[in-house]
Amino acid sequence: MGLGSDYARLCAESGMDVVVVARSREKLEALGEALAKKHGITAHVVAVDLGRREAAAEIEAEVTRLGLTIDVLINNAGFGNTGAFVQAELEKELSMIHVNVESLVALTHRFSRGMVSRGSGRILLIGSTAGFQPAPGMAVYCATKAFVVSFGAALAYELRGTGVTVTTHCPGATATEFAQTAGNADTPIFKAGALVSTSAACAEDGFADMNRGRGLTIHGFMNWISATFAPMLPLRFILALAGGLLGWKPLGKAPRVAA
Repeated sequence: MGLGSDYARLCAESGMDVVVVARSREKLEALGEALAKKHGITAHVVAVDLGRREAAAEIEAEVTRLGLTIDVLINNAGFGNTGAFVQAELEKELSMIHVNVESLVALTHRFSRGMVSRGSGRILLIGSTAGFQPAPGMAVYCATKAFVVSFGAALAYELRGTGVTVTTHCPGATATEFAQTAGNADTPIFKAGALVSTSAACAEDGFADMNRGRGLTIHGFMNWISATFAPMLPLRFILALAGGLLGWKPLGKAPRVAA
């Protein structure tokens, strides 16, 4: 489960009871049992497909039924898809928007209200360096992560003084199941081993940033450089570079792009 299991581990190591959420009950139960045995915490399992519109409400209902209070919310669920938008399966693209954006917003809204009323809480949103520039071949994914970056920054500002912090952590290429699922494991960006972070290192960085109450953070110096300076460069250059890193090949004659 990649980053999700690493974040659950970090919470357990800190002595927190955890509620782990994913589609596979079998994997969740194995993870929960391992964390409980090693760290002496209680791990609650909620097997829900976040691709379903009802998922966020069902998670909140189960948390309420268990009598739990959520003090830390880590919104890690998400996936990507690589390829030309016009050739992609529309339902998969729409599902990506739902998981990466709608579910994140719904879960954040449902659990942030209780945090604000109690005067304390931490929210961690997993963004991406993909949210700082468009990329041919991952048009929808980059757009969803741009939403997360914008939403997280604004929400962090809104909640100043409430005792609730919002951290948006943006990894670059990371060695998880993401690349296989997205279909870009063999692209130049994931073959550049020195630029690919381990899941554990990425999660530890995000977890530390969350505990410090930091706002928008980027994992890794080179990722920080690219995310900081990309908006300053001509759009056509950014599109060509991002597309190249994803092994993008134009469908036809390249059109002129306004800078």
